[in-house]
Amino acid sequence: MNWEKLTAAEQLDQLKSDSKDKKIVIFKHSTRGSISQMALDRLERSWDANDMEDKVTPYYLDLIQHRDISAAIAEKFGIPHESPQLLVIDQGECSYHASHMG
Repeated sequence: MNWEKLTAAEQLDQLKSDSKDKKIVIFKHSTRGSISQMALDRLERSWDANDMEDKVTPYYLDLIQHRDISAAIAEKFGIPHESPQLLVIDQGECSYHASHMG
Protein backbone atom coordinates (compact mmCIF):
# COMPACT_ATOMS: atom_id res chain seq x y z
CA MET A 1 0.00 0.00 0.00
CA ASN A 2 1.45 3.35 -1.00
CA TRP A 3 0.44 5.67 1.83
CA GLU A 4 0.54 9.42 1.48
CA LYS A 5 1.38 11.06 4.81
CA LEU A 6 -1.07 13.49 6.36
CA THR A 7 1.16 15.85 8.33
CA ALA A 8 -0.51 19.27 8.18
CA ALA A 9 -4.08 20.46 8.67
CA GLU A 10 -3.64 22.64 5.59
CA GLN A 11 -3.66 19.46 3.47
CA LEU A 12 -7.35 18.90 4.26
CA ASP A 13 -8.63 21.56 1.86
CA GLN A 14 -6.56 20.02 -0.93
CA LEU A 15 -7.88 16.54 -0.04
CA LYS A 16 -11.46 17.81 -0.26
CA SER A 17 -10.71 19.24 -3.68
CA ASP A 18 -8.84 16.13 -4.87
CA SER A 19 -11.75 13.93 -3.78
CA LYS A 20 -13.83 15.33 -6.61
CA ASP A 21 -11.68 13.36 -9.07
CA LYS A 22 -10.61 10.39 -6.94
CA LYS A 23 -11.80 9.09 -3.56
CA ILE A 24 -9.55 9.69 -0.57
CA VAL A 25 -9.13 7.26 2.32
CA ILE A 26 -7.77 8.60 5.59
CA PHE A 27 -6.60 6.05 8.15
CA LYS A 28 -6.12 7.53 11.62
CA HIS A 29 -3.64 5.32 13.45
CA SER A 30 -2.52 5.35 17.06
CA THR A 31 1.01 3.94 17.05
CA ARG A 32 0.53 3.04 20.74
CA GLY A 33 -2.63 0.97 20.33
CA SER A 34 -2.78 -2.76 19.63
CA ILE A 35 -6.31 -2.50 18.19
CA SER A 36 -5.13 0.24 15.88
CA GLN A 37 -2.24 -1.93 14.71
CA MET A 38 -4.60 -4.86 14.08
CA ALA A 39 -6.93 -2.62 12.05
CA LEU A 40 -3.98 -1.27 10.02
CA ASP A 41 -2.71 -4.80 9.32
CA ARG A 42 -6.20 -5.94 8.29
CA LEU A 43 -6.62 -2.97 5.95
CA GLU A 44 -3.21 -3.46 4.33
CA ARG A 45 -3.79 -7.20 3.82
CA SER A 46 -7.16 -6.62 2.15
CA TRP A 47 -6.04 -3.69 -0.02
CA ASP A 48 -5.78 -4.67 -3.68
CA ALA A 49 -3.42 -2.06 -5.14
CA ASN A 50 -4.13 -3.19 -8.71
CA ASP A 51 -7.84 -2.58 -8.27
CA MET A 52 -7.66 0.49 -6.04
CA GLU A 53 -4.77 2.56 -7.39
CA ASP A 54 -6.81 4.42 -10.01
CA LYS A 55 -9.84 4.85 -7.73
CA VAL A 56 -8.51 5.78 -4.28
CA THR A 57 -5.61 7.66 -2.73
CA PRO A 58 -4.82 6.40 0.81
CA TYR A 59 -3.59 8.83 3.48
CA TYR A 60 -2.05 7.80 6.80
CA LEU A 61 -2.35 9.97 9.91
CA ASP A 62 -0.10 9.23 12.91
CA LEU A 63 -2.32 10.33 15.80
CA ILE A 64 0.49 10.46 18.35
CA GLN A 65 2.41 13.03 16.30
CA HIS A 66 -0.56 14.89 14.80
CA ARG A 67 -3.55 14.89 17.17
CA ASP A 68 -4.31 18.44 16.01
CA ILE A 69 -4.98 17.17 12.49
CA SER A 70 -7.46 14.63 13.83
CA ALA A 71 -9.31 17.47 15.56
CA ALA A 72 -9.30 19.43 12.28
CA ILE A 73 -10.70 16.38 10.44
CA ALA A 74 -13.49 16.05 13.00
CA GLU A 75 -14.39 19.71 12.56
CA LYS A 76 -14.10 19.84 8.76
CA PHE A 77 -16.05 16.64 8.06
CA GLY A 78 -18.37 16.55 11.10
CA ILE A 79 -17.16 13.11 12.21
CA PRO A 80 -16.22 12.58 15.89
CA HIS A 81 -12.63 11.48 16.53
CA GLU A 82 -12.02 7.79 17.16
CA SER A 83 -8.94 5.63 17.01
CA PRO A 84 -8.32 3.75 14.90
CA GLN A 85 -10.59 5.30 12.33
CA LEU A 86 -11.02 5.12 8.57
CA LEU A 87 -12.76 7.82 6.57
CA VAL A 88 -13.67 7.87 2.87
CA ILE A 89 -13.79 11.35 1.38
CA ASP A 90 -15.75 11.58 -1.87
CA GLN A 91 -16.88 14.75 -3.63
CA GLY A 92 -15.57 16.83 -0.70
CA GLU A 93 -17.65 15.02 1.94
CA CYS A 94 -17.08 12.10 4.28
CA SER A 95 -19.19 9.39 2.66
CA TYR A 96 -18.17 6.58 5.04
CA HIS A 97 -16.37 6.20 8.34
CA ALA A 98 -15.68 3.29 10.66
CA SER A 99 -13.70 2.69 13.80
CA HIS A 100 -11.95 -0.20 15.49
CA MET A 101 -12.59 -3.39 13.49
CA GLY A 102 -15.50 -2.02 11.44
